[in-house]
Amino acid sequence: MDSLRELIDQDNNHNLLDLLSSLCQGSIAVDEQCNILWMSDAYKELIDLPQDTDPTGCHVEQVLPTTKLPRVIKSGKPSFVDLMQIKQRWCVVTRLPIKNEHQQTIGAIGFVFYDDLDSLQPLFDKFARLRRKFEDEKILRPSRYALDDMLGHSHPTELLRRQALRAAQLDTTLLLLGETGTGKELLAQGIHHASTRRSAPFVGINMGALPEALAEAELFGSAPGAYTGANSKGRIGKVQLADGGTLFLDEIAEMPLAMQAKLLRVLQEREVEALGSNRLEKVDVRIIAATAKNLRELVDQGTFREDLYYRLNVLPIKLPPLRDRLDDINELSQHMLQQIQHQSQLPELSLSPEALQWLHTYHWPGNIRELRNRIERGCVMAEGACIEAKDLGALDDLPHTPTTQATDLKSKRAQLEIDAIEQAIQTCHGNKTAAAKLLGISRASLYLHLKQKASIK
Repeated sequence: MDSLRELIDQDNNHNLLDLLSSLCQGSIAVDEQCNILWMSDAYKELIDLPQDTDPTGCHVEQVLPTTKLPRVIKSGKPSFVDLMQIKQRWCVVTRLPIKNEHQQTIGAIGFVFYDDLDSLQPLFDKFARLRRKFEDEKILRPSRYALDDMLGHSHPTELLRRQALRAAQLDTTLLLLGETGTGKELLAQGIHHASTRRSAPFVGINMGALPEALAEAELFGSAPGAYTGANSKGRIGKVQLADGGTLFLDEIAEMPLAMQAKLLRVLQEREVEALGSNRLEKVDVRIIAATAKNLRELVDQGTFREDLYYRLNVLPIKLPPLRDRLDDINELSQHMLQQIQHQSQLPELSLSPEALQWLHTYHWPGNIRELRNRIERGCVMAEGACIEAKDLGALDDLPHTPTTQATDLKSKRAQLEIDAIEQAIQTCHGNKTAAAKLLGISRASLYLHLKQKASIK
């Protein structure tokens, strides 16, 4: 069969489409050019299309502006259990490519299975329970990340990798310093994985996310009946769970002063005392702490113990912000894009040259975490096979440079590209070939932009 139109025109297949329509709340079929071939009456009703209206022959985006059927046709890959907004209502949809005997995509069909998300709440709740159970069990497993998983080959990244590898060979306390989103926990896991403690637990705890009233019991454990509502069997703390392995204390600056003395005992004496207990328990644990704050300033302000600061600051490692490792942007973004597509079962997408240029010019206050969020946003917002700069939020976050004076959108975009090229050339010390490679464009494209820049001036 050469076309989906011929397939649909067969009487037996019309009966099949009618049967499929009865099993959902709307269905639609489009050809390889994304023109509508068939739409069920239920779908028409769902989008408030009069029943006597025949949308056949119209491009699907004229009727459904937010549809992703064009992406399914272009990629040839299905999209299962996705959310789509139709007439201000969120619906759960599934889209399937239709292929001929030569495995060529000749169209696609989409089904709306729910228009009431409350009916899916039991499924969401079950997923949440399973995820919590997985995370609870995972806490006693070895780390998921190794130092080999650290992406990037820029000079700051290579230096960090070497420092981390040397630190892994020692068994001393570490202090990871870096802005929010630079990957401190991933580095801690990598160091644990490369150390002699790799087969023992890696246990992480975020001090900033714990209510002060529960923090002590969570970290050091509690004796039976230690406080109102405490477990009658007592509670094992994270320090005890990490025995033999590594305890990662994120946002250590948020630890209450009263708890800092108990942590100091763990570091100095290798002993822990559970809340409500008068018994000291020996532990063998390596502590890796992390913070985005200046602990020395907190010591001067009296909110952090000076003796604990010196015990933690035995071997500090500073993680570079993303703006200092722009050479890693391409590798990081491509890896994240593939990871997000795999996890979300999205059709294959790529970053346009303009999108890559913008990624190299943005100032990245949220670092690697923000980069992932931007890539994820691009996967959602992209309307074609390429993620454009606007899909990443470029128009919301134009670089604050003196040269960005244009008022219309086209001029702003042109100026943005010029700024990106100038920065790339500066980064590559005037080497235009290297700059083009950094930006992910051809050398001819780079020279064309420079020529346009000269004409603007």
